[in-house]
Amino acid sequence: MKKLIPFFIILILIASCKSYNTDPVVDNSNTDSLVANDTVVINSDENDYEIIIIEPGFNAWLVSTARPEGYYSQDWLESRNAILVQSWNQRNLQPGQYDPNLYELRIDYDTTTDYGYEVNYKLYNYFVYFQIKHNQRLSSFRPRI
Repeated sequence: MKKLIPFFIILILIASCKSYNTDPVVDNSNTDSLVANDTVVINSDENDYEIIIIEPGFNAWLVSTARPEGYYSQDWLESRNAILVQSWNQRNLQPGQYDPNLYELRIDYDTTTDYGYEVNYKLYNYFVYFQIKHNQRLSSFRPRI
């Protein structure tokens, strides 16, 4: 009996071990839910400006991790966005030096235009999310949450 106990323990350990699939499986058959959950439309009721962000995980991050609306003033957000957009656009123009897959599109942001609080808030938080997720530094300011 004493010889059977270690055998049963080894048998239980072997039976309880799972083999994990290290290759993630992505099912793209339901693209509607993928786009709906990973698309953030930023627009302002006050004006006709709109930004569409299609970035997996950004919507969940915005809801769960970002500072709440009202935490920053609109002037503060506008000044940070001006710096971050300028850096983004410079990197967009240098695909040989910066990954062109990260900086695909130029951002048309006019510092003299009032885009409203919501547009500036979500644009700033996208920059924070982007810098953290892709390990990038768009300015001398550290992305903070």
